[in-house]
Amino acid sequence: MRALSRISLTQRLTLMFVLAASSVLLVLGFVIASSVEQHFEDLDMEVLSGKMELTRQALLRVHTQQGLTEFTHQLAYSLVGHHGMEVMVIDVDDTVIFATGHAGFDPARVMRQAIQAPDQPALWQLDAQTYRGLAARLPTAMADAAGQPLQVFVAVAADIVHHQTYMQSFLQTLWLFVAGAALLTGVLGWVAVHRGLTPLRAMRRQAQGVTAQQLSQRLPVNTIPRELAELAQSLNEMLARLEVAFQRLTDFSSDIAHELRTPVSNLLTQTQVTLSRARSADDYRQILESNAEEFERMARMISDMLLLAKSDHGLVLPQRDGLSLALEVRALFDYFDAVAEEKNVSLRLLGDGSVSADRLMLRRALGNLLSNALRHADPVSTVTVCVSGLEHGVEISVANQGEAIAPEHLARVFDRFFRVDPARQRSSEGTGLGLAITQSIAQAHGGTIRAASNDGVTTFTVYLPRT
Repeated sequence: MRALSRISLTQRLTLMFVLAASSVLLVLGFVIASSVEQHFEDLDMEVLSGKMELTRQALLRVHTQQGLTEFTHQLAYSLVGHHGMEVMVIDVDDTVIFATGHAGFDPARVMRQAIQAPDQPALWQLDAQTYRGLAARLPTAMADAAGQPLQVFVAVAADIVHHQTYMQSFLQTLWLFVAGAALLTGVLGWVAVHRGLTPLRAMRRQAQGVTAQQLSQRLPVNTIPRELAELAQSLNEMLARLEVAFQRLTDFSSDIAHELRTPVSNLLTQTQVTLSRARSADDYRQILESNAEEFERMARMISDMLLLAKSDHGLVLPQRDGLSLALEVRALFDYFDAVAEEKNVSLRLLGDGSVSADRLMLRRALGNLLSNALRHADPVSTVTVCVSGLEHGVEISVANQGEAIAPEHLARVFDRFFRVDPARQRSSEGTGLGLAITQSIAQAHGGTIRAASNDGVTTFTVYLPRT
């Protein structure tokens, strides 16, 4: 099996063509040989049956022993010119009363054949020759002691050596033809398969050109056979997924470097400045407190990145409990009340519903949405949280009035470290992972999240199944 797996597809198909063609030719040759052999037997039987019938009619005119002697002379005269035709006549006493020159058959065998299988063809071997013969027990016009017709045993045989010679020549020609046809089929099959697999080799060459820098390259679908078009389409879809994943990984790596570079640079610069001269204990305390804030922000970022990595591998498993969404949202309102008051933004809750979810994860997801809404809400506006019960789940929407998000940015708001500001200015209020974490929490619960921004109102809607 291992050796077969190392054979190329071209060789396999060529071998299949050769085996199929050879099998068909062999079966056809067997049918033809059987038909020819049957035809020869029918011809021989026609001749032998005619001679046997002629002998039967002649014996019916034999009334005396002298007539039997005359019958043998007539029989010998009728066989003149019939080369290869042999006749033997045996009486009931196992005495051969007539036999042609080469009819040296065993009388006992002839009599047994006449009794057991009369008028049935049989092959008799005599020296180096083969005969096809008939044996029968025929009555005469004479009567035996019991008054019954006297019977004799008659054997009529024809030499079939010319038939055998023809069949040997035919089979030899057949084998040569099958061998030649198999060879020709192999060559033509290889050419046909090689040409037929040309699109597959073209796909291989194009696939070899796909690298990490050229993931945008796609295989042609409209210029290849239908059987390979589905494969090409599947490969193109795989390349598209790889391109998106690779681009996200590249952006993520770039964003990590960008996000960590600023705090590390700040810490390094601040430390170098601090060490440039002696300072008081209060100065050192202030510097250490400032550094601690940077370390806390970096720790939150690393923790968020670990959570997202676990989510990507399906390792975030919620501990579900029955929760009242109105109670959870009001608890978050109490937490964000000071921030909302500082920005002169009011918080409003509409509706209620219950869901089976992880309390800490749910609060973190809704807290990220509230924090994001308060950060971007216009002063003297309202952030509205609406809970709506559906047939199989609930929807929680968080809406704020403020600057709208452009449509080209709306599709990427859940990307990690994505900020609408193209300069990617670092914000001290977050790590740029809040919406990505919210999306991973929703997906861990079997839900979804979507964003919309129209007419100065930005809305994030989370759908969670009830169980």
